[in-house]
Amino acid sequence: MRNKFDLQLQQLHLELIKMGALCEEAISAGVKALLDGDRAMAEKAMQRERDIDQKERDVEGLCMKLLLQQQPVARDLRTISSALKMISDMERIGDQAADIAEITRHIGSVQLPARSPIGEMARAAVKMVTDSVESFVKGDLHMARGVIQYDDVVDQLFNDVKAELTALIRADSDSAELALDLMMVAKYLERIGDHAVNVGEWVAFSITGVHESGD
Repeated sequence: MRNKFDLQLQQLHLELIKMGALCEEAISAGVKALLDGDRAMAEKAMQRERDIDQKERDVEGLCMKLLLQQQPVARDLRTISSALKMISDMERIGDQAADIAEITRHIGSVQLPARSPIGEMARAAVKMVTDSVESFVKGDLHMARGVIQYDDVVDQLFNDVKAELTALIRADSDSAELALDLMMVAKYLERIGDHAVNVGEWVAFSITGVHESGD
């Protein structure tokens, strides 16, 4: 019985890795669409959001099967309940990546300000998502806490974007609408970082049994 349960847990880990990879692709495609004016990348981000929704349903079904058939206790129960919380945040990450793609389709091809930190912010957000899922699969508390701490990097980049866009508006008032659109992109990336923090917190809970909210 335990061997079967362990195999099902391995399947849960695999499905979460796949869902995390879809989140990474959605974020990267949405931002690439913005930076390169690539409409095909915008469509890819939208498709990945739909794939993430399906993967959420798949993982939820697997978790419910584990709960009903195996009746886990202690850390096994925390692992499964944490996975259910994690996929909710990952689904929202997909939504926000799609929102970025939607903004890109609205504004079309634009010339971003030189040295825009939006690309760097996206890479930082992807790192947080990747590390949060990996910390769950590995049961790595140190990595999970590292994700939570790394949110400071994303927050600082968000402040950098705000400062840059404020300067852009002051220099050219005609750029105000574009600046607001780019601010929304940055806000979505900041929220993605927040959801990755939530994932990291649930990973920590699955290991320690204590949920320490960063709020």
